[in-house]
Amino acid sequence: MNNKRHAALEQIAAKAQEAFTEKNAIRERALHYSRSIIRLSANAIRSIHRRETTKAKDLISQATNYINETNTILQTNPAIYYAGYLAEARKEFSEANITMALLLQQPLPQPEALGVNITDYLKGLGDSVGEVRRYILDSLRRDEWQQCEDAMEIMDQIYTLLVTLDFPEEVTGGLRNTNDMVRKTLERTRGDFTVAFRQKRLEDILSSCEHTTTTKKSY
Repeated sequence: MNNKRHAALEQIAAKAQEAFTEKNAIRERALHYSRSIIRLSANAIRSIHRRETTKAKDLISQATNYINETNTILQTNPAIYYAGYLAEARKEFSEANITMALLLQQPLPQPEALGVNITDYLKGLGDSVGEVRRYILDSLRRDEWQQCEDAMEIMDQIYTLLVTLDFPEEVTGGLRNTNDMVRKTLERTRGDFTVAFRQKRLEDILSSCEHTTTTKKSY
Protein backbone atom coordinates (compact mmCIF):
# COMPACT_ATOMS: atom_id res chain seq x y z
CA MET A 1 0.00 0.00 0.00
CA ASN A 2 2.84 2.36 0.89
CA ASN A 3 4.55 1.60 -2.43
CA LYS A 4 1.38 2.46 -4.33
CA ARG A 5 0.99 5.74 -2.44
CA HIS A 6 4.63 6.59 -3.06
CA ALA A 7 4.26 5.85 -6.76
CA ALA A 8 1.13 7.99 -6.91
CA LEU A 9 2.93 10.90 -5.25
CA GLU A 10 5.84 10.59 -7.63
CA GLN A 11 3.41 10.68 -10.54
CA ILE A 12 1.75 13.83 -9.15
CA ALA A 13 5.17 15.45 -8.62
CA ALA A 14 6.18 14.66 -12.19
CA LYS A 15 2.98 16.18 -13.54
CA ALA A 16 3.42 19.28 -11.39
CA GLN A 17 7.04 19.63 -12.48
CA GLU A 18 6.04 19.42 -16.13
CA ALA A 19 3.10 21.84 -15.77
CA PHE A 20 5.07 24.45 -13.82
CA THR A 21 8.09 24.19 -16.10
CA GLU A 22 5.87 24.87 -19.09
CA LYS A 23 4.05 27.72 -17.35
CA ASN A 24 7.31 29.30 -16.23
CA ALA A 25 8.66 29.15 -19.79
CA ILE A 26 5.52 30.90 -21.04
CA ARG A 27 5.88 33.50 -18.28
CA GLU A 28 9.50 34.21 -19.22
CA ARG A 29 8.50 34.59 -22.84
CA ALA A 30 5.68 36.94 -21.86
CA LEU A 31 8.08 39.09 -19.82
CA HIS A 32 10.40 39.32 -22.82
CA TYR A 33 7.50 40.37 -25.05
CA SER A 34 6.35 42.91 -22.48
CA ARG A 35 9.74 44.56 -22.08
CA SER A 36 10.25 44.70 -25.85
CA ILE A 37 6.81 46.19 -26.54
CA ILE A 38 7.21 48.86 -23.85
CA ARG A 39 10.69 49.82 -25.06
CA LEU A 40 9.68 50.00 -28.73
CA SER A 41 6.51 51.95 -27.93
CA ALA A 42 8.40 54.50 -25.82
CA ASN A 43 10.99 54.98 -28.54
CA ALA A 44 8.23 55.36 -31.14
CA ILE A 45 6.60 58.15 -29.12
CA ARG A 46 9.96 59.87 -28.78
CA SER A 47 10.44 59.67 -32.56
CA ILE A 48 6.97 61.08 -33.18
CA HIS A 49 7.78 64.16 -31.14
CA ARG A 50 11.03 64.53 -33.04
CA ARG A 51 9.03 64.31 -36.28
CA GLU A 52 10.88 61.16 -37.30
CA THR A 53 7.74 59.58 -38.73
CA THR A 54 9.38 56.78 -40.70
CA LYS A 55 11.40 55.64 -37.69
CA ALA A 56 8.31 55.78 -35.46
CA LYS A 57 6.32 53.62 -37.87
CA ASP A 58 9.13 51.08 -38.03
CA LEU A 59 9.32 50.84 -34.24
CA ILE A 60 5.56 50.39 -33.96
CA SER A 61 5.72 47.69 -36.64
CA GLN A 62 8.29 45.80 -34.56
CA ALA A 63 6.11 46.16 -31.47
CA THR A 64 3.14 44.86 -33.45
CA ASN A 65 5.03 41.62 -34.14
CA TYR A 66 5.46 41.07 -30.40
CA ILE A 67 1.79 41.90 -29.76
CA ASN A 68 0.83 39.24 -32.29
CA GLU A 69 3.09 36.75 -30.51
CA THR A 70 1.19 37.32 -27.26
CA ASN A 71 -1.97 35.99 -28.91
CA THR A 72 -0.51 32.48 -28.69
CA ILE A 73 -0.24 32.98 -24.92
CA LEU A 74 -3.91 33.97 -24.81
CA GLN A 75 -4.79 30.64 -26.41
CA THR A 76 -2.65 28.50 -24.09
CA ASN A 77 -2.52 30.46 -20.83
CA PRO A 78 -5.05 33.29 -20.40
CA ALA A 79 -3.93 33.94 -16.80
CA ILE A 80 -0.49 35.02 -18.01
CA TYR A 81 -1.95 36.95 -20.95
CA TYR A 82 -4.04 39.11 -18.60
CA ALA A 83 -1.22 39.51 -16.06
CA GLY A 84 -0.12 43.03 -15.17
CA TYR A 85 3.08 43.14 -17.20
CA LEU A 86 1.39 42.20 -20.50
CA ALA A 87 -1.53 44.53 -19.76
CA GLU A 88 0.99 47.36 -19.25
CA ALA A 89 2.62 46.48 -22.57
CA ARG A 90 -0.72 46.58 -24.40
CA LYS A 91 -1.46 49.96 -22.81
CA GLU A 92 1.90 51.41 -23.90
CA PHE A 93 1.45 49.96 -27.39
CA SER A 94 -2.00 51.54 -27.63
CA GLU A 95 -0.61 54.88 -26.45
CA ALA A 96 2.08 54.85 -29.13
CA ASN A 97 -0.39 54.11 -31.92
CA ILE A 98 -2.94 56.64 -30.67
CA THR A 99 -0.30 59.35 -30.19
CA MET A 100 0.95 58.86 -33.73
CA ALA A 101 -2.58 59.06 -35.11
CA LEU A 102 -3.43 62.20 -33.12
CA LEU A 103 -0.25 64.14 -33.80
CA LEU A 104 -0.12 63.18 -37.48
CA GLN A 105 -3.85 63.89 -37.85
CA GLN A 106 -4.66 60.35 -38.95
CA PRO A 107 -7.76 58.26 -38.15
CA LEU A 108 -7.70 56.72 -34.70
CA PRO A 109 -6.94 52.98 -34.76
CA GLN A 110 -9.61 50.74 -33.28
CA PRO A 111 -8.72 48.34 -30.41
CA GLU A 112 -9.35 45.22 -32.49
CA ALA A 113 -7.08 46.55 -35.23
CA LEU A 114 -4.27 46.85 -32.69
CA GLY A 115 -5.01 43.44 -31.18
CA VAL A 116 -5.69 44.80 -27.69
CA ASN A 117 -8.70 44.72 -25.37
CA ILE A 118 -10.85 47.78 -24.75
CA THR A 119 -9.60 48.39 -21.18
CA ASP A 120 -5.92 48.54 -22.14
CA TYR A 121 -6.83 50.64 -25.18
CA LEU A 122 -8.71 53.22 -23.09
CA LYS A 123 -5.84 53.48 -20.62
CA GLY A 124 -3.50 54.07 -23.54
CA LEU A 125 -5.91 56.67 -24.88
CA GLY A 126 -5.85 58.45 -21.52
CA ASP A 127 -2.04 58.36 -21.37
CA SER A 128 -1.83 59.83 -24.87
CA VAL A 129 -3.24 63.07 -23.40
CA GLY A 130 0.13 63.57 -21.69
CA GLU A 131 1.83 63.32 -25.08
CA VAL A 132 -0.63 65.80 -26.58
CA ARG A 133 0.23 68.18 -23.73
CA ARG A 134 3.91 67.83 -24.61
CA TYR A 135 3.06 68.58 -28.24
CA ILE A 136 1.15 71.71 -27.18
CA LEU A 137 4.04 73.00 -25.09
CA ASP A 138 6.45 72.43 -27.99
CA SER A 139 4.03 74.20 -30.35
CA LEU A 140 3.76 77.17 -27.98
CA ARG A 141 7.52 77.61 -28.11
CA ARG A 142 7.28 77.69 -31.91
CA ASP A 143 4.30 80.10 -31.88
CA GLU A 144 2.14 77.51 -33.68
CA TRP A 145 -1.12 78.69 -32.17
CA GLN A 146 -3.56 76.90 -34.47
CA GLN A 147 -1.94 73.53 -33.74
CA CYS A 148 -2.30 74.28 -30.03
CA GLU A 149 -6.00 75.00 -30.32
CA ASP A 150 -6.59 71.83 -32.35
CA ALA A 151 -4.65 69.77 -29.81
CA MET A 152 -6.58 71.30 -26.90
CA GLU A 153 -9.81 70.23 -28.58
CA ILE A 154 -8.46 66.69 -28.93
CA MET A 155 -7.64 66.55 -25.20
CA ASP A 156 -11.11 67.79 -24.32
CA GLN A 157 -12.76 65.20 -26.58
CA ILE A 158 -10.76 62.36 -25.03
CA TYR A 159 -11.69 63.47 -21.51
CA THR A 160 -15.36 63.76 -22.50
CA LEU A 161 -15.29 60.20 -23.86
CA LEU A 162 -13.62 58.73 -20.78
CA VAL A 163 -15.78 60.55 -18.24
CA THR A 164 -18.97 59.21 -19.83
CA LEU A 165 -17.89 55.62 -19.05
CA ASP A 166 -19.45 55.64 -15.60
CA PHE A 167 -19.10 52.01 -14.52
CA PRO A 168 -17.73 50.29 -11.42
CA GLU A 169 -13.95 49.92 -11.20
CA GLU A 170 -14.30 46.13 -11.38
CA VAL A 171 -15.88 46.54 -14.82
CA THR A 172 -13.50 49.15 -16.26
CA GLY A 173 -10.33 47.69 -14.78
CA GLY A 174 -9.39 50.78 -12.79
CA LEU A 175 -10.18 53.42 -15.40
CA ARG A 176 -11.05 56.03 -12.77
CA ASN A 177 -7.38 56.76 -12.05
CA THR A 178 -6.84 57.36 -15.75
CA ASN A 179 -9.81 59.75 -15.83
CA ASP A 180 -8.41 61.72 -12.88
CA MET A 181 -5.01 61.96 -14.57
CA VAL A 182 -6.56 63.17 -17.83
CA ARG A 183 -8.63 65.80 -16.03
CA LYS A 184 -5.60 67.18 -14.18
CA THR A 185 -3.50 67.22 -17.34
CA LEU A 186 -6.27 68.97 -19.26
CA GLU A 187 -6.73 71.64 -16.58
CA ARG A 188 -3.00 72.26 -16.27
CA THR A 189 -2.56 72.51 -20.04
CA ARG A 190 -5.55 74.83 -20.41
CA GLY A 191 -4.00 77.09 -17.79
CA ASP A 192 -0.61 77.08 -19.53
CA PHE A 193 -2.21 77.79 -22.88
CA THR A 194 -4.30 80.66 -21.49
CA VAL A 195 -1.28 82.31 -19.87
CA ALA A 196 0.78 81.95 -23.04
CA PHE A 197 -2.05 83.28 -25.21
CA ARG A 198 -2.53 86.37 -23.02
CA GLN A 199 1.18 87.01 -22.99
CA LYS A 200 1.26 86.77 -26.77
CA ARG A 201 -1.62 89.26 -27.06
CA LEU A 202 0.18 91.64 -24.71
CA GLU A 203 3.37 91.36 -26.75
CA ASP A 204 1.41 92.06 -29.95
CA ILE A 205 -0.21 95.15 -28.37
CA LEU A 206 3.15 96.47 -27.12
CA SER A 207 4.72 95.79 -30.50
CA SER A 208 1.88 97.65 -32.21
CA CYS A 209 2.28 100.61 -29.85
CA GLU A 210 6.02 100.75 -30.44
CA HIS A 211 5.46 100.62 -34.19
CA THR A 212 2.92 103.47 -33.99
CA THR A 213 5.24 105.59 -31.85
CA THR A 214 8.15 105.00 -34.21
CA THR A 215 6.03 105.90 -37.23
CA LYS A 216 4.86 109.16 -35.61
CA LYS A 217 8.41 110.15 -34.71
CA SER A 218 9.57 109.44 -38.23
CA TYR A 219 6.73 111.53 -39.57
